[in-house]
Amino acid sequence: MTEDPATRVSRRFVLSGLAACGAGAAWAEAPLSSPRPVARAGLAGAPANAAVAADLIAAARLTGDVGYVVADAATGEVLEARGGDRPMPPASTAKVITSLYALAHLGAAHRFTTRLIATGPVSGGRVEGDLVLAGGGDPELSTDDLGDMVAALAAAGVREVSGRFLVWGGALPYLEAIDVSQPDWLGYNPAVSGLNLNFNRVNFVWKREGSGYNVGMDARAARFAPEVHSATVKVADRSGPIYTYQNGGSVEEWTVARAALGKEGSRWLPVRRPDLYAGDVFHTLARAQGVALAEPEVATAMPTGTVVAQRESRELVTILRDMMKYSTNMTAEAVGMAASLRRGASSHVASGREMAAWLGAEAGTTTARFADHSGLAGASRISAADMVQVLVRLGRGAGIQGLMKPVKFKDSKGRRVANPPVKAVAKTGTLNFVSTLAGYVTAPGERELAFAIFTGDIARRDAVPEAQRERPEGSRAWIGRSRRLQQDLIERWAAVYSA
Repeated sequence: MTEDPATRVSRRFVLSGLAACGAGAAWAEAPLSSPRPVARAGLAGAPANAAVAADLIAAARLTGDVGYVVADAATGEVLEARGGDRPMPPASTAKVITSLYALAHLGAAHRFTTRLIATGPVSGGRVEGDLVLAGGGDPELSTDDLGDMVAALAAAGVREVSGRFLVWGGALPYLEAIDVSQPDWLGYNPAVSGLNLNFNRVNFVWKREGSGYNVGMDARAARFAPEVHSATVKVADRSGPIYTYQNGGSVEEWTVARAALGKEGSRWLPVRRPDLYAGDVFHTLARAQGVALAEPEVATAMPTGTVVAQRESRELVTILRDMMKYSTNMTAEAVGMAASLRRGASSHVASGREMAAWLGAEAGTTTARFADHSGLAGASRISAADMVQVLVRLGRGAGIQGLMKPVKFKDSKGRRVANPPVKAVAKTGTLNFVSTLAGYVTAPGERELAFAIFTGDIARRDAVPEAQRERPEGSRAWIGRSRRLQQDLIERWAAVYSA
């Protein structure tokens, strides 16, 4: 990909702008293409203007730190900064970086392929050998997709398999949970492997019947909702904890506190054995279409044979657009790891380091540190200055704006403004007592600004007990005040820095 001349902002220029604003940090993050931007000399940064936002920050009454940088998106001129050099948790704004990283290494048109492989010949409707469900790292594979693959298998005349039914998830390194510090039951913190299904979540359903409950697990999608046998749940007579989890090998075992259940409901729980989960669901769907299979077993190596059916994912750029819209952590981990495999990384820990090293080599990164690719882990760090550097030098040329959501502005009563005078697109990020926003503002006169706003009370976040990490007391109100501050800053910047 050729570089847009408008993105060629020199490191010296950006640093001089930060120094003028009192930020003084090296810029971070990575370009979409490997050639380094051409440096331009003789440019100067803007004078310090951080004082104009002091009243907004005071009104927000946020504990912890507030850091932000806003710059001219075309030239990189830093217009205003406060604490912009301070590394802070990016939360889900890290997905901006992961998107650029994946696009650079895999390409916008890349597709992930899931295959059904017969290790022996097919004769008279019988596979003389094993049948293998082989994942290709697709983060969006669904139960409906497996149903379509079963239909293709049946349409090819296959009715039985003489050997084993194997599942293979080795296309990506296995990760039991994205962030091990999170509670077991959070559906947005599942396992990641080369064979994923339904974002590696299983649907727990319950309904009161008499003095007890009818409970179960299913893998519902739009067209299919098969019962799941690789995960079970039992109701326990206790007040807490709400959930317990045990990996029983071939079966994941959950219990739920009776006191936490109402009349009926459902909840997505994370899956820790996605390969067996996918095999379980495929097995059930196959049986429904008259294809007899043995119980799924895990293949330790990629088997060879004939592809009898396959499913290709959507193009990577479309996957990334939905990842940014819905902030799906598992998608970020899968595409980030797939990108790092191109660079020789063999684990998720190594992949985070590799992504940071790539940023250092391509953009002179000094503050970026990634514990994952989704931003879920609170240990990840990047400065607001570095994030804006990404948006200025890399994001515009990569069309990252098209992957971001419009910012929804609200009035003083919390009602959405239908036609706001300011247009902005951005990626949000939220953790307990952490709220971040990074993107672009189109100010009056069509001047485009790039910005990053990072707020976080790290000490308060770290002090939350595990049992309260899903909804800690005070976090929702804190995040609400942070989001109000973010909107106020954007509106003021649009007024002050219009063309």
